Order: sequence, then structure tokens, then C-alpha cells
Amino acid sequence: MIALLTTPVAREGIDAAIEAALARLDSRVADLGDGARALASAIRRAAEGGKRFRPLLVVAAFDTLDGPDIARPALFEVAAAFELLHTAFVVHDDVIDHDTERRGVPNVGGEFRQRGLRRGANAVGAALLGDAAAILAGDLLLHEAGRLVALAEIPSPIRAELLRLIDDAVLISAAGELSDVENAVSGGEVDAESILRTTHDKTAVYSFSAPLEAGAVMAGADAPLRHALSRFGQRLGLGYQLVDDLIGAFGTSADAGKDEGGDLREAKKTHLISLARESENWPVVSEALAHAHTGPVAVRAAQVALSASGARARLEDLVRETLDEARGIAAASTLPPACQSMLLNLVDAVQGRMP
Repeated sequence: MIALLTTPVAREGIDAAIEAALARLDSRVADLGDGARALASAIRRAAEGGKRFRPLLVVAAFDTLDGPDIARPALFEVAAAFELLHTAFVVHDDVIDHDTERRGVPNVGGEFRQRGLRRGANAVGAALLGDAAAILAGDLLLHEAGRLVALAEIPSPIRAELLRLIDDAVLISAAGELSDVENAVSGGEVDAESILRTTHDKTAVYSFSAPLEAGAVMAGADAPLRHALSRFGQRLGLGYQLVDDLIGAFGTSADAGKDEGGDLREAKKTHLISLARESENWPVVSEALAHAHTGPVAVRAAQVALSASGARARLEDLVRETLDEARGIAAASTLPPACQSMLLNLVDAVQGRMP
């Protein structure tokens, strides 16, 4: 995730709001049995660490739009909601992908698989327990995200707008995730436009446009400014995900957070692959991709074939076009200079991630 320059006070306020939500969960499950307490503990670990980019984006929008100081205490609660929303999606995504680790340590599902094995479950039973715990953890995090906004001390019209943003973020992300899985299991060819829409829906709204617009709502910004931030966030979010496609295919293991060429090994149907399908070199690319799972040499052969097909260059061009559209939205808006500068820095940071 990209870095975002904000004040230490902003990070401290966000961290405190997240800690308060996690402490509340600890308190609520205290009398509900050992399993519930273990689940709350696993949720706490899932929510720890990270750059907390999404809540910082809420605060950055609020600050650069000169939001009123009276709204700042509630601002941190609203910002924290977007971090808990993100954590919920990550926990559920691990279930969908059958992953039991994150950042090299057991995730919620992995912890509860181990718990099941310690209690005498067989492998199937342990996997069932792990998946159930992760699904329930994500559910609790989604609930807490909505609860933070619902109970924040803000005027009713502002609360209604924020809940609308949360609603859109959850619905669109769920649709994108489902489409991604449908594309992955489909035996036939998936058209490029469908894959591009899925790429957008999975993260652009909840990670970029919704946090930016939430900060604007808290700042009391008018509809045109909020619309500009929403449009900007959607283009930036799409650009970010397309860069992720490049990293997943061509980035180093340090860039990707997993083995180099992980998307090629896993045969993911990304927009990069849909572009390769349109080239006359597709038979060569297809053959190379079919062997990518066998090891580093095969991954390198797939990378070479993709580049030779022109798919990599076309995707890089699309990233630049998408990010230029985001720059154009920021520059053409009536957003204050400080906000425009923050947005343009974000675009540069996303473009700087390209492998």
C-alpha cells in the first residue's frame, strides 16, 4: 500500500479509535466462553499493524478541505470504520482464497485450524472450524465498522451520507469479489471489459473513493467537491489495482509480498491476461502460462512471453492513461490547493509502484 503523509496526531487518533473498538469487543465477549474470547483475540491481531492508509485518507481529505475542529473527535471514529471494513474484507478474502497465513503468520482461519487440531479435530474438522471462525470474524468487523459510524456524534444528515458510503463500499466490493471468483472458476474465456470492471469494483470504492468522500462529508464540503473526490478516487483505485496486476506478474517478491510471479503461478485471470488473449502471440503465452506453476524458470518464461505479446506494454499504457485521468480530475476541480496537492501526490505514489 502507498504511504500518506499526515500528522502524528492523525495516526494517534485513528489508532485510539480502533483500539477502543477492539477493547469493546474484548469486553463484550468476556462472558461468552473461551472460543469467543479466542476469536476476539484473533480479530485484534488481524487488525494490528499496517499503514492504515484508508483511515488516513479520510483524515487527509478532511484536513485539506479545512474541516471544522469540532468534528475531529468523531472524524477519527469514522476513519477507523474504514480500517475495520478493510480488515473484514481481508479476513473474508483469505477464506475465499483458502489462505491460512498472512504476513508469514497464521491468520484468523489458520489460528482456529490449529485450535481445532489441538482439540482433537481431524484435518477436515479443523478446516471447517478455521473457515467458520474467519467468516464470523469478518462479520463482526463489518458490524463494528457500521456501528462506529452509526454512533458517532455527528448530525443526522452527515451520518446518513456516511452510511450510504459504507453501504456502497460493501455492496460494490462484494460484487467485485464474487465476479473475481466467477472469472477464476469459469472454464471459458472472460471478456476484457468484465475483468476490468471486476478490477475496479474489488477495491477502488472502499479503498479510495469512499474514504476520500467520507472525509469531505465530515468537512462539510459541497456536492461538486465530493463528486470530484469520488471520481478521482475511482480512477486512482483502478490505476492502483492495475499496478497490482503488474506487480503480481512482474514484480519482485518484496514488491508483491509473496513469491515472484505469484499471479502467474496461480493462473489468475487479470486484465494483463485478457490483453494477452487479444494478441497473435496468445498460443505461445497460453502454453507458457500453463507451466508457470512449476517453478521460477517457468515463471520467467511466462513473463517473457507476456512481454513479447505486447500485453505488458499495453497494461502500462492503460495505467498511465488512468492515472492521467485522475490527475485531470484533480486539476480541473475547484478543490483547495492543499487538497489538489495531496491528490496529485497520491497519483505519483501509485505510478511509482509500477515494476
